[in-house]
Amino acid sequence: MEVKLLGIDNYENMNKIAKEQSQVVSSAGRLSRFKGDVLEIYEKSNKDLKDNNKFIKNVTSMGHDSITDHDYLVFALKNVSVLVEQVIIAQRFCSFTIKSRREVDFSKAGFYIPDFHDKDGNLLENNKELQEYYIDHEKSLFNEYKDLLNKKILQEDARFILPYSFNSNIIMGLDAHALKDLIVNLTKGPLSKITELKTLGEKLYDIAKERCEYIIPAIDKTKVDTENHILEVLNKYTPQSEINQTPIEKVLLLESPENIDDKIFISAIMRQFNCSVDNAINIYINYFNTNERKEELIHAIKENQLQDIYKSDLKSINFKFQIPVSLATLTHITRHRTVDLNIPDFVPIRDLTQYKIPSSIKDMDYNLNKIFNNNYEIYNFFKKCGVRDEDLVYFYLSGNMLNIKFNMDGKTLQHFLSLRCCNKAQWEIRNIAEEMRHLVSEKAPYFSKLLGPTCEVDQVCHEGKESCGKIKKILKKQ
Repeated sequence: MEVKLLGIDNYENMNKIAKEQSQVVSSAGRLSRFKGDVLEIYEKSNKDLKDNNKFIKNVTSMGHDSITDHDYLVFALKNVSVLVEQVIIAQRFCSFTIKSRREVDFSKAGFYIPDFHDKDGNLLENNKELQEYYIDHEKSLFNEYKDLLNKKILQEDARFILPYSFNSNIIMGLDAHALKDLIVNLTKGPLSKITELKTLGEKLYDIAKERCEYIIPAIDKTKVDTENHILEVLNKYTPQSEINQTPIEKVLLLESPENIDDKIFISAIMRQFNCSVDNAINIYINYFNTNERKEELIHAIKENQLQDIYKSDLKSINFKFQIPVSLATLTHITRHRTVDLNIPDFVPIRDLTQYKIPSSIKDMDYNLNKIFNNNYEIYNFFKKCGVRDEDLVYFYLSGNMLNIKFNMDGKTLQHFLSLRCCNKAQWEIRNIAEEMRHLVSEKAPYFSKLLGPTCEVDQVCHEGKESCGKIKKILKKQ
């Protein structure tokens, strides 16, 4: 693993940028209480790094952490496992760009090799032997992946057998406030029991000491309980025989508002006329009681979508879904930062016997079931050897299934479906998106006119030379 702060070549530049950013953050700390306009205060904050950091620490110690939002850092994470990738994305602290498993051959990507500990965190005596067994197993999975590619299976389908240990490369951007919280989570919380995550947190901590030292005292004094007390209570009273981890059969719309279309229209009336809810309802009932007028109003809302302020009407409605999804496709959902997610914890591993096999592989003479079953048997062997749950997470394969729940407001749902209903989207997430679209459309005939790929909704395609060609057919019909 290598962690590098981008945009800084040497220690001298580190000090220079740290001083410049400390001036920005300390200006934010002074602005609300000091005399002068923002530029005057910024000039007054042109002090040495030590003085500014001392001031920032005093302000943040009173709970005003928001001033550190103005200091932004961008990191390169080289050869971290895809487990790290999923964790930092799900944490919602950062923006990120990753190497696509759909477009890139990962047969030579390499993989993370953990040390194997007992439940108390002690290194097992046979750690070296277990590591050799683990390495042989991981290599065999990469060989199977390469064999699938040689058989002309697409990379986006072959990746379903890649283990959660394979190396990913990430550009990660976040502000200093979020960096503080991420470091705390990785080095002190339950995630710190996963050695790779703790190592990442420690590397970020070392860089923070040089680049934004003012967040270090808050990190050092924070205490976090590493025990999962929720799981303790649940296990205490729940018979294991009652737990059914089988993936659900289809997308479920768990909750949605009544009269979805009406709520959107009433929200638009309230915002445009600055009227009460009751007044807006009366206007809607009395003057927008025909299909023609509703069609005209939803068309106007669609036309104003380029102005983000008008999307606030779509935020007035919310939807809760539960879906079955493979780990290979999970990132396609977690990357949408405005989605409120409920993802099962990776520790402890619950079930490696549930997995998805792409149809392109089902249709050929290739026993993928054997690969998943063999992985499960080896995982059980390591578990019987006393390996703790946190070191076993790398036995997840990308095709293993989870049931996840998430909440989306109307704006997020519209954006999500515009991307994931596109023919260029990966097949699993596209199928999920189409099911979601269908479930909502049944309840909201007018809102549904805003849902779907941009070629259908806006008669625009953003794929350029990679367009599937559907836009030409749509425009030709007009």
